[in-house]
Amino acid sequence: MYLNIGNNILLNDKDILAVFDLDNTSQSHRTRAYLKRAEQAGQVTYTNIEEIPKSFLVCAGRNRHEQRVYISTLNSQTIAARLGRG
Repeated sequence: MYLNIGNNILLNDKDILAVFDLDNTSQSHRTRAYLKRAEQAGQVTYTNIEEIPKSFLVCAGRNRHEQRVYISTLNSQTIAARLGRG
């Protein structure tokens, strides 16, 4: 199944490793450091840069050791509901 996370970006639900709420997790210095490293490595995709981001998804990349991070304007509960996990 494919999941629309905003702005017509579709992800295979099998590739989604985790969904995080930015309000809760961005307070941690470890989360901020992780997102900064992912951004510097070119692994971050924003669904919409004009709206306030509410969640981020960590997804499997093309190989075992690669990850992609998607910053979404949808909240984590909406994404979980669309995945049938909420």
